[in-house]
Amino acid sequence: MKIGVIGTGYIGLTTGASLAYLGNEVVCQDLDEAKVRRLQEGQLPIFEPHLAELVAAASPRLRFTTRSAEAVADSDFVFIAVGTPSLEDGSPDLGPLREAATQIGHHLGSKPTVVVNKSTVPIGSGNWVASMIREAIREHRPDIPEPRFTVVSNPEFLREGSAIHDTFFPDRIVIGGESAESMEALRDLYRPILAQDFRVPPGLPAPEGKRATALVRTDLASAELIKYSANAFLALKISFINEMALLAEKVGADVRDVAKATGLDRRIGAEFLRAGIGWGGSCFGKDTAALMSTAREYGLALKTVQAAREANERQRELAVEKLAAELKILKGRNVALLGLAFKPHTDDIRDAPALEIVRRLVERGAAVRVHDPVARSDFPGRFGGGQARFCAEVEEAVRDGDAAILVTEWPEYRSLDWPKLAGLMKRPLILDGRNFLDGAALEKAGFRYLGIGR
Repeated sequence: MKIGVIGTGYIGLTTGASLAYLGNEVVCQDLDEAKVRRLQEGQLPIFEPHLAELVAAASPRLRFTTRSAEAVADSDFVFIAVGTPSLEDGSPDLGPLREAATQIGHHLGSKPTVVVNKSTVPIGSGNWVASMIREAIREHRPDIPEPRFTVVSNPEFLREGSAIHDTFFPDRIVIGGESAESMEALRDLYRPILAQDFRVPPGLPAPEGKRATALVRTDLASAELIKYSANAFLALKISFINEMALLAEKVGADVRDVAKATGLDRRIGAEFLRAGIGWGGSCFGKDTAALMSTAREYGLALKTVQAAREANERQRELAVEKLAAELKILKGRNVALLGLAFKPHTDDIRDAPALEIVRRLVERGAAVRVHDPVARSDFPGRFGGGQARFCAEVEEAVRDGDAAILVTEWPEYRSLDWPKLAGLMKRPLILDGRNFLDGAALEKAGFRYLGIGR
């Protein structure tokens, strides 16, 4: 199959490389000339485990361009994988989606084309994208017959840090549309993943006992809502266990045991029941805000989703308050943050809890030093006045420190030389914001250890 992908972010790049690896001819398009040039030179703009190996393996069938026509004309499928960031009112910015639809309308070829909405988009966007494509055709190509195309929704359920694994070994594939022929064509495109009979990409661990992947076929609106529903529910689970952690601290319980026993209930499950300083990243905050914005358009208030967002915001303040309770005064204190990315195995710092914690500490007069094994991005430019800076080594971050906060549960933090780090600090105090470290071992190393909900 000939496939075009509009957008080369996490979703677009992963989708394009995966489909090319499975034997399709794929052209990924992006307006960012510098990014495309780097991709053409074999340099990846993001950190994602196994992505570099996948792109290399798929390279004979994978191209990158800034020209929409190369990705759209004569393609059997065109995937839209552009960003939909939140506006100030919580609604998604549909400008990139409109631009993608317009470019598709300008360059559609003569063969029937299935336009696949891979971006997380508001309910009703499938019909809206179709209307934008038709409008572009009428305005830009009024003298030709309207090309035959259909729009299908195919939401992604990829976790950053596990995007390649989730692409090849998904829990389910969801497709929604009104054309049975287009739905069947997309099912055929995904047949190797549905049947789980493909050759596993180099270096990617395969799950034991892999089974055929579930396929959910539905209408456009349901497919679009499924994505928001899934992310909102995961956000609810995290916020719920974080509220239980607050109560656990008050009554002298251990939230780790509470979460373990609660998760053993098969109706609930253990995933996303880990207490900590809250969720972040590009999905949960944006998608819950968009879901609430859509509900408001229909006169509805999603009170449980709003409560989950408020509980998550409190967790970021909790980290600062726990430090204040120990140090009494934050002004003039040196605080180290271990972890900047919103989760391990990614360099993404969008809506990362670390950024909000740094901001709150700086507002209270603390000097903050941050370390992360991979993420850095534009961190130095986010905080002026020299009160927050990035450190290349953990030792540099904690030296003469009054406290340290573990924010991101990178595996390498577990194996640090903690006795040595304790000796470097003015006051060996650590707040484990993810309940990730061995508290007993840290106390033996000389630390005052604080967890969440313990």
